[in-house]
Amino acid sequence: MPVQCRRANLASLFAAVAALWSALAQAVDPLPVSEIAPGVFFHAGAQEDASASNHGRIANLGFIVGTERVAVIDTGGSLEEGQALRAAVRGVTDLPIAYVILTHVHPDHILGAAAFEQDRPAFVGHAHLPDAMARRGEGYLARARDTLGPIAEGSRLVAPNRTVADRIELDLGGRVLELRAHPTAHTDSDLTVFDRRTGTLWLSDLLFVERIPALDGSLLGWLNVCDALMAFPAQRVVPGHGPVPADWRAALARQRRYLDGLAQGVRRVIRARGTIEQAVAELGRENPGGWLLFDAYQGRNVTAAFVELEWE
Repeated sequence: MPVQCRRANLASLFAAVAALWSALAQAVDPLPVSEIAPGVFFHAGAQEDASASNHGRIANLGFIVGTERVAVIDTGGSLEEGQALRAAVRGVTDLPIAYVILTHVHPDHILGAAAFEQDRPAFVGHAHLPDAMARRGEGYLARARDTLGPIAEGSRLVAPNRTVADRIELDLGGRVLELRAHPTAHTDSDLTVFDRRTGTLWLSDLLFVERIPALDGSLLGWLNVCDALMAFPAQRVVPGHGPVPADWRAALARQRRYLDGLAQGVRRVIRARGTIEQAVAELGRENPGGWLLFDAYQGRNVTAAFVELEWE
């Protein structure tokens, strides 16, 4: 067979495989979403730890539709979830997906990003996100494979190709999104999205509702960010986990009370010359806030807080 024919056959094969992959991706059932404000669509993650039974779909995700283009906010814990989110977008609009915003490094928010590469969007994240992904990404992928099994197949990291060190604006046509990079708080790569048109502030994991906050950055930094956010002129906020609260300032204040109580409790143990183990035992006995997943995360939070506050 002539070389040109073999090359043509290979090209046809590759094209057929690509078409099949695209068809399979489009066959995924769309994530359920609700329109919480005009053009703002929200998917509520399960208030659980990631598992094969919930397909790792534990984070709140969504997208915002302008008159000319779409911005996706977080992509879920696997390629499968990212494909389902993309299907949800396509169930609402055929406008181009111009931006995929990754609000921080945690895997339940970023491991579905490859589902959107076909759209050739700008992948946007905090200026610290590329480094955080480089340091943690392979571990996150290994854990996803162990936890989700075949559901995690094809999941991989997509680093941001546009980063935010302070603030930027994204024009979707008829609406502008303001993205803000925050100092280290929940993580060192927290990014928020404010839709000026509807007054919707997407806080992601800077706010947990009903589920215990997970500390992976700076306790003192998170308290400061909570204080700053209280004055923000938002009509509604979207948390990273839990329902959209009717009174977002009350929800943020509840989270702040937990974080402040954590700081006070750890300081009390430190002043008594106690150890991390003693702090975990003492502060892990009761859950006065009734937080979901308290037993799974309180020990980690106490340990992180102790390390931060020991030498303050």
